[in-house]
Amino acid sequence: MRRRDFIAGLAAVAAWPLAARAQRGNRMRRIGVLMGWGENDHSAKASLAQLTQGLQELGWTDGQNLQMDIRWAAGDVSRMHAYAKELVGMQPDVILANTTPVTVALQRETRTIPILFAAVADPVGDGFVASLPRPGGNITGFISQEAAMAGKWLQLLTEIAPGVKRVTIIHDPDTAPGGGSYFPPLLEAAAQSFKVEPIMAPVDSDAEIQSVITSARREPQGGLVVLPDTFVRVHRAPIIILAARHKVPAVYSESFWPREGGLLSYGVDRVDIFRRSASYLDRLLRGAKPSELPVQIPTRFELVINLKTAKALGLTVPNTILVSADEVIE
Repeated sequence: MRRRDFIAGLAAVAAWPLAARAQRGNRMRRIGVLMGWGENDHSAKASLAQLTQGLQELGWTDGQNLQMDIRWAAGDVSRMHAYAKELVGMQPDVILANTTPVTVALQRETRTIPILFAAVADPVGDGFVASLPRPGGNITGFISQEAAMAGKWLQLLTEIAPGVKRVTIIHDPDTAPGGGSYFPPLLEAAAQSFKVEPIMAPVDSDAEIQSVITSARREPQGGLVVLPDTFVRVHRAPIIILAARHKVPAVYSESFWPREGGLLSYGVDRVDIFRRSASYLDRLLRGAKPSELPVQIPTRFELVINLKTAKALGLTVPNTILVSADEVIE
């Protein structure tokens, strides 16, 4: 009897490490999410919903085996740094960084916790990764822009408004890729091909937005290119309203602009980026290293035109744009 008890005791001791390992393997995992956009941004919510759905399909359910701590910076750089410090202090398994300035803030706080960026334009130039195929370090992710898009924006603007000769380029250097140095040189080079004069217009307040668009109206044959950065996204309502009021044709980088009354957009499908990001989060949660996961380039682009806005501006939309459009808003 005592021998059977002894053997049973040995079996229990032998089984303990396996049970402990199983318990650790099933522990609640934690993802920190720092969104550069605003919490009331419908497009941002749709992106995050796709991320959550993608994680569920891969076996991760928030509140069951996963805890997601989400913070919204709403384009405020100081808030980004405060939230970055807070999330790193929680010691999550991985952090999702949305936008370039958010990734900058998180990189300053940790070089060990895996960071996955979603919606960054120039990760090599900004020093997030050593190269796209071999990121190195603790950061990898999904690119949201391509250099060729600069020329595409000018092409579309001059097609829909062929009289445009001067293009005001709105951006906020504090929240733009490369501190505002990524797109302007590309646009200046492309402007020569389309025979337009680029006018760089940095903004960081609604008052500056109003001043810049009012000046663009005064420019003979003026138009706007609104660059993809966090500040202008958060402050898009006054940009759309003022461009319509002053009848200035404008091209944007994301589809929510024409859906909310802007003229025309061409850019990467940001919701798709978040959908794809779920697969990398899954791999990181299961032990993959960011240094071994190549940075992914955009795969889906969309062209959206608002015909009602075009009509209000007195513009005739060419068939070349209509037949290429992914969405036409009437």
